[in-house]
Amino acid sequence: MPTVEQAQAWYAGTDPVHDWSHVQRVTTLAERIAAAEGADVEIVRAAALLHDVPAPPTPEARARHHLWAADFAADVLAAEGWPTDRIAAVQHCIRAHRFRGDEAPTTPEARALFDADKLDAIGAIGALRAGGYAARHNNPLAGPVSELFRATGQLDADEAHTPEHEFIIKLSRIPGRLTTQTGRTLAEQRSAFLADFFAQLERELAGHA
Repeated sequence: MPTVEQAQAWYAGTDPVHDWSHVQRVTTLAERIAAAEGADVEIVRAAALLHDVPAPPTPEARARHHLWAADFAADVLAAEGWPTDRIAAVQHCIRAHRFRGDEAPTTPEARALFDADKLDAIGAIGALRAGGYAARHNNPLAGPVSELFRATGQLDADEAHTPEHEFIIKLSRIPGRLTTQTGRTLAEQRSAFLADFFAQLERELAGHA
């Protein structure tokens, strides 16, 4: 099993949205979900520690980071002497953790990691991460949302993608995408908080609160 010290070193210098603190939170949540759902906690812990290992800095790196991380995990775990079937189980967890990924989580372990990673995108921490993501991509923290975007998910002319846009197109949909009962229960308060947060933001932007 990778140590905490090893894992922390892998994430040195990573952006604040996918940094070591994110990995720590996801690992804690994933282990909690795994224990409640009867999943293999060792596989889940290894996958959580490795799931966001930074890929080389190439234009497509973020979109394919799950594939890079899965390959990296195989090398790390093989060096530790893990059996090939358990390495494959960890790799599946990592490949299947993306919200917009092509590989669905089909094992209890992969579902535990998927839900834990998504839970960290909602609630109070989700609001902070949405702001951090916007800042990282030089997008404004707040701004109007067009009716076109609300209806289709497509930006209008000169419309910027703000954290509220991300809430509408992705974050608000997370509870419906969770794969475990434990994850869905944990999402209830977080998703309600995030919805209230953006409702309050709209009131403030309109000068009503």
